[in-house]
Amino acid sequence: MSLTAVTTRSGALSGLDMGSYAVFKGVPYAAPPVGPLRWKRPQPCQPWEGVRPATEFAPGCPQTPHDPDSFYYKEFYRGDHSPKSEDCLYLNVYTPAKAPGEKLPVLFWVHGGAFTHGWSNEIEFDGAPFCAQGVILVSINYRVGLFGFLAHPLLSAENEEGISGNYGLYDQAAALRWVHDNIAAFGGDPENITIFGQSAGAMSIQILCGSPLCKGLFQGAILQSGAGLNRSVPMQETAAQNAAYLDSQGFDTLEKLRALPADTLVELMQQAGGGRPLACGPVLDGLMIPDTFENILSQGLLADVHYMIGSTVDELGEGFAEAVFRGAATWAENQLAQNREPAWVYYFDRIMPGDGAGAFHSAELWYIFGTYEKCWRPLTGQDAALSRQISTYWANFAKTGDPNGPGLPRWTPYTAQSPQRLRLGFDIRMDNVTR
Repeated sequence: MSLTAVTTRSGALSGLDMGSYAVFKGVPYAAPPVGPLRWKRPQPCQPWEGVRPATEFAPGCPQTPHDPDSFYYKEFYRGDHSPKSEDCLYLNVYTPAKAPGEKLPVLFWVHGGAFTHGWSNEIEFDGAPFCAQGVILVSINYRVGLFGFLAHPLLSAENEEGISGNYGLYDQAAALRWVHDNIAAFGGDPENITIFGQSAGAMSIQILCGSPLCKGLFQGAILQSGAGLNRSVPMQETAAQNAAYLDSQGFDTLEKLRALPADTLVELMQQAGGGRPLACGPVLDGLMIPDTFENILSQGLLADVHYMIGSTVDELGEGFAEAVFRGAATWAENQLAQNREPAWVYYFDRIMPGDGAGAFHSAELWYIFGTYEKCWRPLTGQDAALSRQISTYWANFAKTGDPNGPGLPRWTPYTAQSPQRLRLGFDIRMDNVTR
């Protein structure tokens, strides 16, 4: 019998019985960031009376619509009509536990989307394959775009630290804290949480790994196509840029900005275009991001946890693919320089059928989450087998910090004597890294 009734610190929840596992959808982890809480760090959610149904996914954060002719619209967003709302700070829990206190390992997923798009229940995400292997999956929404990353001098003046921006990152940290404090009720182990993400999600994981606000909340991290890519933009520089543009549009007070309908803010993001007069991304604020990534890395300030890092062969172009992989290799080499446990490095090289995109940026998501049957591409039984292998590597890593297990090709960690990566494709094998 699945665990469909739990009691968290905020109140009781009822989830959905999926047979071998249960799913709790739309669980609040913070107060709705609306009205006076727009552009505020996440506040605790209010406890509720009675049993709250957790049977419907919550809306994602408002965002500019995807171009129907774009590559990723066809790949992941086609036909999406899911609601979007500023009231978006919710998470989902997929659990195979039969009772609280089973201490199952936990995977905590942060979606990508260039910090301007994405939500927790995109078509390619699902927790069923992990539940089948005794692992809990948590997926979260967080604020994106202007809602999640507007740095502005007037907003900085509202708090004692004199900082603004990074609200989406503070959301992620709040969700992680909520999971650490409540996951035991879902049968999870708060002392065995692995955080993972892809693209902007991986860049987010990188930030969480270097932030003092998340210290002790996780024991492992997986960075997919995003290690080492963060460029710390000074908050003051970004805030001044944003203020200049918004002032020119007549939005020169916080009252005017907070009174704007969400749709208008989405339109402002859309109008900004390629010139990028509005900046929507992480900034060096001295709190969530205490220093440049280079300094955090060199000074040994990254969380000392298990790491898995990798990318795809084709990413977003030949030059970018090399830069992404070099970021992964640099991370692994830093582990060695700090005399820490070596990292596990991978390289996804399944050439996807149906067009000439190859092993493109995000292609591995269909395999990690076992959702290949939803993909429009003519995938085969070999893809199903590859998906089972990849998701098992991820599940094993969540359990023990080592991705190896029975029936899997041997994966060796990246060491000074053997700087290797695992190529993930129909021919899974170790491959030397050229330094």
